[in-house]
Amino acid sequence: MNISLIKPLAIFDIEATGLDISNDRIVEIAILKVDPDGTQTKFLKRINPEIPIPAESSAIHGIFDKDIKNEPTLKDVLKELEDFITGCDFAGFNSNKFDLPMLAEELLRVESTFDLSKINHIDVQNIFHKMEQRTLIAAYKFYCQKNLENAHSALADAEATWEVLDAQIARYDELKNDVPFLTEFSLYGDTKRLDFAGRLAFNENGEAVYNFGKHKNKTIKSVAKIEPGYYGWMMDANFPLYTKKCLKMEMEKIKSEISSARKTEKEASPEELKNKLEALKNKFK
Repeated sequence: MNISLIKPLAIFDIEATGLDISNDRIVEIAILKVDPDGTQTKFLKRINPEIPIPAESSAIHGIFDKDIKNEPTLKDVLKELEDFITGCDFAGFNSNKFDLPMLAEELLRVESTFDLSKINHIDVQNIFHKMEQRTLIAAYKFYCQKNLENAHSALADAEATWEVLDAQIARYDELKNDVPFLTEFSLYGDTKRLDFAGRLAFNENGEAVYNFGKHKNKTIKSVAKIEPGYYGWMMDANFPLYTKKCLKMEMEKIKSEISSARKTEKEASPEELKNKLEALKNKFK
């Protein structure tokens, strides 16, 4: 094993009814947990999404409505899932763009309090794309010299992802074999996201900004001043629940800062207020 682990690493893969994290649902989740001593444990569950699986999705992962009609819902297996991943760092293939946002969304739907934001997440695909520009099947062939059987089977993909990650660390001297480094290195587009879907991010000054649309790269705080209704539009629109949660927390932080500033102004001494008034008179003549 080439990676240096302090905590268990949960390599996970999700199959879903589609790619829309706001509306689609998980139909299968597989997790390969690798402990610091190299011990491996597997978690595999078919999930009843409680919505129909489109034919085009079934054609990819091979899971049909009849296959999951008697399976448990995510809420039914929530405790077992949380127990399995508690204390783990995460890794996946294209997980920063799909699997992680999808899991975060589904956990919120079933009112889970499990916090994914405080966990390291390695995206093996981003490491691969930065190094070789390929797909998982090609990555498995390239790094492991084997053909990937049962591609798009969640467990097969998770196991292949683990083997590719381990081989990447052995191959590239510039890759440190610790999870925090790999988390930073595998960031999508080198952008530090505030939410998992990438609608919100942090700029180089550490300020929360919008990462899409007409206000892309503008701070949430500045947009709240120039277009207060934008926040309300996002909260009412069809954005991921986790994105809305992060945006709401940021807005509450901004409101708290404004409230503290106003309180400080109210507590200013008469002499300080007089000086401020004089400064304003001079400024505006």
